[in-house]
Amino acid sequence: MNTRIAHIERLAFSYPEATGAALTDISLELERGEVVLVLGRSGSGKSTLLRALAGLVPHFHGGRFSGSVGVAGLDTRSTAPAALAGTVATLFQDPEDQIVFERVSSEVSFGPENLALPPAQVERRVASSLAAVGAEHLLDRSTRDLSGGELQRVCLASALALEPQLLLLDEPTSQLDPEGAAIFLELVEGLARERGMTVVLSEQRPALPLEICDRVLFLEQGRLLLDAPRTPAIEWLEENAPVFVEPSGSYDKQAGEPGTTICRLEKIGYAYRPGIPVLENVSLELRRGEVVALAGPNGSGKTTLAKLACGLLE
Repeated sequence: MNTRIAHIERLAFSYPEATGAALTDISLELERGEVVLVLGRSGSGKSTLLRALAGLVPHFHGGRFSGSVGVAGLDTRSTAPAALAGTVATLFQDPEDQIVFERVSSEVSFGPENLALPPAQVERRVASSLAAVGAEHLLDRSTRDLSGGELQRVCLASALALEPQLLLLDEPTSQLDPEGAAIFLELVEGLARERGMTVVLSEQRPALPLEICDRVLFLEQGRLLLDAPRTPAIEWLEENAPVFVEPSGSYDKQAGEPGTTICRLEKIGYAYRPGIPVLENVSLELRRGEVVALAGPNGSGKTTLAKLACGLLE
């Protein structure tokens, strides 16, 4: 039995009109059921690598491509990304760029429907994938009314509804609160083990992914510097890229005198739907020169409050 789901051979790629290469001489194989963490600084090629596995490089982005990428026996040079649907599913960094429909139910069912599945099976997949990411209560909501974290959960559900063999996650927890991020990564690990699904994820917050991954790739300026199992990979990171394994220190900033008030919200309330308030009796004052952290679980009203403060909601 072939345990390999994907392979990359001498891959090099440059985006159109780019002066340098995004990826250079990348070769690796992916086994079924493994969780692979891709690390590297911004601009190192992490997203490009995931796009290559999805066939978006070069078909969607164009550019100069050499080498080969094979997924489930299909050569991505001669196979359009649409033909990989159902085999590969991708979650991008910004969920707003991935949303197609106005209703959550339509968004999550879009993929299975395009696989020509029977309606009853589509309905089951929608329900199970939303439940898996803790978003079943969003089924009848408008995607326009969701927070960034809620949108990301919906996009995760849409990817899972395809039941892919290869799941590509580009910073999948970027807009999830810490508890939600931990739950999702545990879910991803469980699905990989249970279904034999391969997961490749890139992350800027590697602490949690390092706990669940089987293997680590490290990219720098488009080159693959590390491809190793978790334990030796952590040892390599501690020596060569400690910022990816050491916890960030506490931030101790001496506050100066606050400046003039530039924004004031008094007893704000807001509801996207009648009778279901998102904010109730919220007051906030912001002063010039402050750096203010707005924290809270997904769906607690952070995005709504920010939109009200800058006039995007009336």
